[in-house]
Amino acid sequence: MEKDIPSYIPVWKQCLEIIKDTVSPEVYATIFEPINAVSLENKQLTLELPSLWYKEILEEQYVDLLRTAIRKLLGNDAKLRYKVLMERGQSPSQNATITISSTSRKAVKNPLMMPPLDVNSMNRKDIPDPFIVPGIKKQRIPSNLSETLTFDNYVVGDCNRLAVAAGMSIAKAPGQTPFNPLFIYSEVGLGKTHLVNAIGIQTKINFPDKIVIYVSADTFYQQYMEAVKSDNLNDFYWFYQAVDMLIIDDIQFISGNKTKTQEAFFQIFNHLHQLKKQIIMTSDKSPVDITGFEPRLLNRFKWGLATDLQIPDLETRTAIITKKLENNGIEFSKEVIDYLALRITANTRELEGAMIAILAQASLNHRDITLDLAREMVDKYVKSTAKEISIEYIQKIVCDYFGISVEAINAKTRKREIVQVRQISMYFAKKYTHLPLSVIGAYCGNKDHATVLHACRTIRNLSETDKKMKQYISDIDKKMKIGNI
Repeated sequence: MEKDIPSYIPVWKQCLEIIKDTVSPEVYATIFEPINAVSLENKQLTLELPSLWYKEILEEQYVDLLRTAIRKLLGNDAKLRYKVLMERGQSPSQNATITISSTSRKAVKNPLMMPPLDVNSMNRKDIPDPFIVPGIKKQRIPSNLSETLTFDNYVVGDCNRLAVAAGMSIAKAPGQTPFNPLFIYSEVGLGKTHLVNAIGIQTKINFPDKIVIYVSADTFYQQYMEAVKSDNLNDFYWFYQAVDMLIIDDIQFISGNKTKTQEAFFQIFNHLHQLKKQIIMTSDKSPVDITGFEPRLLNRFKWGLATDLQIPDLETRTAIITKKLENNGIEFSKEVIDYLALRITANTRELEGAMIAILAQASLNHRDITLDLAREMVDKYVKSTAKEISIEYIQKIVCDYFGISVEAINAKTRKREIVQVRQISMYFAKKYTHLPLSVIGAYCGNKDHATVLHACRTIRNLSETDKKMKQYISDIDKKMKIGNI
């Protein structure tokens, strides 16, 4: 007998159908698709949200839409509650949730502090240009975007999918999406600058007449100081208040004691946001962790979408290397590409550095691009690469040995040959890493720690009693150590 489907599932599906007809496809895919209903009790529908950001964006901009949909299905006394996933560790089992009731407020527009400037009455050709050194003839400024940093050259993976989706949505309708401002944060070398350039370039392609400006926070600060020194602050404000998309890279640079620069940015931010002009910022920290800003400015950083770029996984790193080689008309063998992707895990900048080092060595010394050369360059130039073998590296070595794909051992299958390869991967992961069994299990088919412990015992016992398994373990062990030299 089939188990009854919980009542909240069809209710939420019907809500989604109502919502889908109201919002844009990009908003629906980014905001509503990741949300699941988890319970329905006494006309109170509980939605499970991936993070607190979803709760904030729903309450600020979509709560009226949600209430209308739910009340249409459940009645006027229907209520809404959120169950928010709070990340605490590497393993899903280490995460916790908090439950929050929906407020009774209406969706509100962001408060604005500055009266509008009649930009349409201004002659844009006469707007002073802070990018031009005083004394040099002024000209219509370029966007300051790097033409090579496009979406076509940007590799999308799980590490950056949300940020890319938001960026593409913005490029189609700058200033008109919920992602204003867009705040992208990550450690160095993970692609922030490339992504914001790609958004700016695509916006210029879609809307050639829009003024898109990319500027580092350092340059913004220097321009402000020059404007103060030359008594041209009004020109400085007018220039930035006339743009349609303002991209500020490394916003953390104006933190600390640069209070006057922060005040200038605060006024420009308010003005642009009021006119529905797009603002994009990058930082090395999230709005929650960044310090040295006035509270009112920090609050504005959280108005739209704040999303991070994470360290790319093995598949994405391989795709990044392949894409960069294709763009430059260069060929590396598959074993060299695999080696670089497996060994360099910190960021994409180190990947690029290793590739340049290999090419330079091969060109200057007339050497073939071999696996030995790749190992030599990685060891010499990428000092920050961890010496500990990663689970991804272990899975690749084990799966290559048995001639199956990594995806196969991570799939839900009970085929004996696949299960055994998965167990061998777990065995070597326990041997060569310091990760908890629960994390190893999450990487190997999403198994629990008890399954990993059983796998390790099974392989250890077989290697002591079965000659074939003993040979497998010996061969793989040698490959593991050779590849990690």
